Amino acid sequence: MLIRLSLRMKFILTFLSISILLSCSVEKSMKSAEFDAVINKLGNSPERNSVEENIMVGDAYRKSNRIVEAVPFYRAALKEGTDEEMVNIYVAQGLKVEQRYAEAEKVLNQYIPRAKDEEVIQIAEKELENLKKLETLENDSSYYRIKNLADINTSGAEYSPVYSNRFLYFTSNRDGGKVYRTTGTPYTDVYKVATQGANVDLSTLKALDPIINNTDTNEGSVTISPNGTSMIFAKGNNGKAKGYSEVNLFFTRFRNGRWSEPVPLSINVADAWDSAPAFSPDGTSLYFSSTRPGGYGGADLYVAKVNRRGRWVDVRNLGTEINTAGNEVFPFVGKDGSLYFSSDGHPGFGKLDLFRAIREYGKITVENLGKPMNSSADDFSLFQFDLTRGFFSSNRKGGQGDDDIYTFVNDDPDIKVVNYFLTGVTVTTDDAGNEIILPNTKVRLTADNGTVVDESFTGNEGRFNFRVYPEEHYNLISEKTDYFTVRKDFTTIGKSVDKKTLTEPVTDITFETKIMMDPIVIEKPIVLNNIYYDFNKANIRPDAAIVLDSLVQIMNDNPEIYIELGSHTDARASDEFNMDLSRRRANSAVKYIIDSGITGERITAKGYGESQLIIRNAQTEGQHQINRRTEFKVLRYNPQDRNDDPPPEEEEPVDEYDRFFQDSVDGNE
Repeated sequence: MLIRLSLRMKFILTFLSISILLSCSVEKSMKSAEFDAVINKLGNSPERNSVEENIMVGDAYRKSNRIVEAVPFYRAALKEGTDEEMVNIYVAQGLKVEQRYAEAEKVLNQYIPRAKDEEVIQIAEKELENLKKLETLENDSSYYRIKNLADINTSGAEYSPVYSNRFLYFTSNRDGGKVYRTTGTPYTDVYKVATQGANVDLSTLKALDPIINNTDTNEGSVTISPNGTSMIFAKGNNGKAKGYSEVNLFFTRFRNGRWSEPVPLSINVADAWDSAPAFSPDGTSLYFSSTRPGGYGGADLYVAKVNRRGRWVDVRNLGTEINTAGNEVFPFVGKDGSLYFSSDGHPGFGKLDLFRAIREYGKITVENLGKPMNSSADDFSLFQFDLTRGFFSSNRKGGQGDDDIYTFVNDDPDIKVVNYFLTGVTVTTDDAGNEIILPNTKVRLTADNGTVVDESFTGNEGRFNFRVYPEEHYNLISEKTDYFTVRKDFTTIGKSVDKKTLTEPVTDITFETKIMMDPIVIEKPIVLNNIYYDFNKANIRPDAAIVLDSLVQIMNDNPEIYIELGSHTDARASDEFNMDLSRRRANSAVKYIIDSGITGERITAKGYGESQLIIRNAQTEGQHQINRRTEFKVLRYNPQDRNDDPPPEEEEPVDEYDRFFQDSVDGNE
């Protein structure tokens, strides 16, 4: 009996030891993002797994882009009573991919009444709302025609097509090789092939240089500068460094027939997924997708601007009109100013759908491109060759492999594009009062609500150029070290063109403006015109308040200045009376400014009475008015608070566009 018990105990202990070792091994694989290893160990039967194991297998399938296969494991975890509420969302998303829309709605409707997590409830309600919009999407007509680019696709993955200088660049794992343990598929490389439209010359197909492609790293999507000499591409962590999910953007330049050693961009964020880069048509903006902290969901779309030294700066999230609680990836800016991107957060047919964002009348509208561009699978990475033709990627049924590249044609007979541009120059005056160009200035274009629409760093010619949109009011804000930041209004309201009157497919309309900037000179008085007071009074009249509001704006735009506000009188009363009156008026104006939100330490009141007359023997009322003035002058200025870039050092003359990119990476100051 004792022997039997000992054998039984030994068997139990051995079984437990194996279970513990297996569990530890699976958890280690999960933490290392080796999802395929997790699936191989636990992915045979959800009935045999614990709740935790089924969630791990479901997560492994989902995170390796196989959410349909994840559904049985998530459902098993729900049946066993898991407390992880997001599992309900994942099940609904998997059913949606299989076009089992009614079942997906049922899952969400059953979950929401008993839900506890407010954040997950919001996601569930949004998913349910999107499902209810599917009928409208299904019925929307489309002028698109698509075709599988069969000559280039294989049983592997081909995606992220980009056309430049008669070559089509794309990413693929077509050549097999070392397996990426996260997905169980080979690592991806970047390829190129000569093509004329959809006519591919397969004899020219080859992988890019080994300096770009590494055998133990995933090389992702690329973008190529308009002049074809610079490339930014995504590159995954090979697992040897911290952060298995980390993906970074790298820069390289084509010189003397070869690509230079890729260097990471300074805008990368550690442990984040920074990928899917796309240049704007003029090459001065870089759009990309990122999972960095501070976003609105999984992956968000961002934009960075290139400054005059070629560095990517001022990274800005594109906001909630574009980004959702889901994933927004693979941006592309068309020549008509539209932003194309893929999302699983906006109303769509399944996984990633292709969308177009249009800005008109001060509002951004996002529209689903509809079928056949979209399917219940992943549809992504659109590249527009011209207004009516281009490429995109999809892993829909009926393809040749995993992800395939497709071509598209838009047969819409009424395509008419009007591009509105605002071009201008920043100027100042020299010592003789002559107007001169002010180079190397930062100019921002903002909407009425203060949202930054675009920004530019002017070169030696002081020029800036913005795309603007119909029926919208803007502010131009210009700043440069040692100069007052200034703002200027601009509007396209009433200046739009009726597309019905146009005969050409593309019409460009350019508006011109000029921004005058004054240098900051310590102790130099600047007159505030049209500040008037009632006789022998110091209260702020409505007409004076308008001018003081402009001074408040100047101080808000120039937080690094500390000023004195001085009040002057004419000489038509006693010295004592005029001094007292000027002090009361100066104090009244300063109080108004402080009440408007400016801290008291930044502004000082001073009354000068008649001690600093401009016209000493004033005779006319107009001359007395010149003496009765309100001025401000800068007492202190801290230029280190400035946000703009210091003037570049002397350097070898280079091509203007090439200069944008020569220092756009870490370590190239």
